[in-house]
Amino acid sequence: MDESTTGNETFQWKNIEWPVFLVSGGILLLFVIASLINAEFVSGQVNKYFGLSCKYFGAYWQWLLFLNFIIAMGLAVSKYGDVRLGNIDAPEMSTFKWVAIIMCTLLAGGGVFWSAAEPMYYFISTPPAFDGIASATKAAIVPAMEQSFLHWGFLAWSILGTLGAVVLMYVHYHKGHKLQARGLMYPVFGAKIMTNTLGQIVEGCCILAVAAGTIGPIGFLGLQVSYALHQIFGIPDVYGTQLAIIITLVCVYTISAVTGLHKGIQILSRVNVWLTIALMAVILLIGPGGFIIDTFTQSVGAYLKDFTTLSLFRGDLGWLSWWTVFFWGWFLGYGPLMAVLIARISKGRSIREIMLAVGIVAPVATHFWFTILGGTGIFYELATPGVISGPLKDAGLPAALMAVVGQLPMASVLIPLFLILIFLFLATTGDSMSLSIAICVTGEDDPPKNMRVFWAVTMGVVAAILIRMGSGGIGALQSFIVITAVPVGFIMLPTLWGGPKIAKELYEEQNKG
Repeated sequence: MDESTTGNETFQWKNIEWPVFLVSGGILLLFVIASLINAEFVSGQVNKYFGLSCKYFGAYWQWLLFLNFIIAMGLAVSKYGDVRLGNIDAPEMSTFKWVAIIMCTLLAGGGVFWSAAEPMYYFISTPPAFDGIASATKAAIVPAMEQSFLHWGFLAWSILGTLGAVVLMYVHYHKGHKLQARGLMYPVFGAKIMTNTLGQIVEGCCILAVAAGTIGPIGFLGLQVSYALHQIFGIPDVYGTQLAIIITLVCVYTISAVTGLHKGIQILSRVNVWLTIALMAVILLIGPGGFIIDTFTQSVGAYLKDFTTLSLFRGDLGWLSWWTVFFWGWFLGYGPLMAVLIARISKGRSIREIMLAVGIVAPVATHFWFTILGGTGIFYELATPGVISGPLKDAGLPAALMAVVGQLPMASVLIPLFLILIFLFLATTGDSMSLSIAICVTGEDDPPKNMRVFWAVTMGVVAAILIRMGSGGIGALQSFIVITAVPVGFIMLPTLWGGPKIAKELYEEQNKG
């Protein structure tokens, strides 16, 4: 492999780790080709294996995410939380920039799309964990938010970059190996996993999972913005419009990925955070601010009280497959490369800083974001039944945000701002994940630019092809994400004991004498 650390040298394809490329790019390519040839067959097979994945691995994933969070928080509050990672005494990046990159990368991966829709789904159809509570009533408000908090809260965030980041930072910065996702298996196989064929296959599985997880939201962006432009300006909601949106997005996040972590990615993330804060403040001021604050306060309290019960609920396996287990599969797919990204930007941070930022601060901020949009939607739905749920039922996910923001004063100004926000959120996911994939493929902290461009463009092209096939293409990809999470679930397992073991070892090293 090219050992350049400048990111300026040209990547040589003859030096590529072909098992990595074939498992990731090859399987993704086969999925697209097969979908073009016979979409119905592919959809049927994907749904079949989606069902098997949920049936046989759903409970395992629930325990994996639950234990990951508990162990991570245990490390954070213990003496081992003082351990500083990266072999430097101070962080390379300011705390605001650091948290901004972390927040924007995942929240864009779906939170922007689901924050208006998901609480409404649970409000109009109470989740089975809250059986007995009447749907679409005041009593259903807190349960709807609790279920949303579970799916976008402590467990989801923690699997993305707590114990996994600790293991990868140890392998890379303290043991001198390349920063690659296969390092998650280091607690089991040691240094040989970094060079053998198994390690290459592991790497390919991780890249495939995150590519699939990123392509879906890119496709959703094309559908949602196209729908919004049609509603606002009368622009035809057709494939040409959707394609133009995706091309624009790909150009933006490709340029950002090429300029690097300390330029494009960081700038987009900061703009994202400030725009998000501004829009939240506006909604609190001109929207149902008191209702939002009250709902957030009650829902957080209830979520903390019901945390274990909700996390390990197994009462309705069919419902779980389409909701909780689907989300766990999606986040597991993101887990290895998000851990790579967090390891890359967290040099000089303590274990406690990483655990609290990723496992507590980011989830609480996400909960508030969901309450801002989802709670606002519920407020207006209570006042006028059908005003939000109607468009959601008729037009699906793209209509939810439009319906919610459309009820606010100054909607004609706010809707375009929210569309810009969605676009920027997705751009931060695209650039961060393109960089992370390029890091994993090359083993370089600052990978060659043409490798970043290759993956950035590839994800956009696949998204464009799938939405050309109609909603079935993106739908099949969503189910495919869960299938790709099956091997990743085992790749993440060693971090449960590897993280604490590494923390103990480094604590003893850093506190000698």
